[in-house]
Amino acid sequence: MFTAITFAEYGAPEVLRLSEVSTPEPGPGQVRIRVRAASVNPLDIKIRSGLMAKAAPARFPVIPGLDAAGVVDAVGEGADAAVGDEVLGVAVGGSYGEYALLDRPVAKPRALSWEVATSLVTVGRTAFRVLRQLEVRAGQTLLVHGAAGSVGTVAVQLAAARGSTVVGTVGEHDIERVTALGATAVRYGDGWVERVKAAAPQGVDVVFDASGAGVLADSVTLTGDSAHVLTIADMSPYGAPIRSTGPPPHMATSRPAATGARSFSSPGGRSRDYGESGPGCQW
Repeated sequence: MFTAITFAEYGAPEVLRLSEVSTPEPGPGQVRIRVRAASVNPLDIKIRSGLMAKAAPARFPVIPGLDAAGVVDAVGEGADAAVGDEVLGVAVGGSYGEYALLDRPVAKPRALSWEVATSLVTVGRTAFRVLRQLEVRAGQTLLVHGAAGSVGTVAVQLAAARGSTVVGTVGEHDIERVTALGATAVRYGDGWVERVKAAAPQGVDVVFDASGAGVLADSVTLTGDSAHVLTIADMSPYGAPIRSTGPPPHMATSRPAATGARSFSSPGGRSRDYGESGPGCQW
């Protein structure tokens, strides 16, 4: 048995309880870790509150948490890790506890703290998947809405490292930080289109919306093609076929973000479009 945070009904944070639960055993390809850090994602809150009940009904009691980092203490058959390894990855069955199961664990870089390592799992996967689906290439200009957020911050750095020109919409207080990451930062809000055009006179090739700030229509106008715009945050109806990532692949659900939108996920934790990201992956 081990101690974990659980909830047995949808609701506010008050439904969370400390509980004693059975210690899981790793299956084929899995590892069990002694959790050193677990991150809190917006999706965790949506699941707990019931906002995801139709797309992904919970089977109570639930241990929340998508991401975890820790030390391997048991391995399943064929697992690519050994007892004592420091790893991070997607938790199977929740991460808010003393132990968690991970599918396809990734070695934790020594330079990263446990907290930073676990915070990279979902946001890093999301940023990688978006850039891969948008087919962002060297020489292109990418506009990232919400460039100062967790996913936006990773997307900016990945695209800049790939050789893309990156423009990011941010708040006034984040301009210096996002500029240091490799983007041309412009202030969001009224007039953002004109500021982006001034920052990228060559034009914008693709747009990644991580803000959900009602920027889709103008973003389509900037690129000239709705197929060049993808959102992870705007679930409002929109006439053009804007793409959405939808829930993460390991949730095995799909929910379009807009009229004609496409989302991608599949059972088994692999995106049908291009698989998972990992160290050294290229899009």
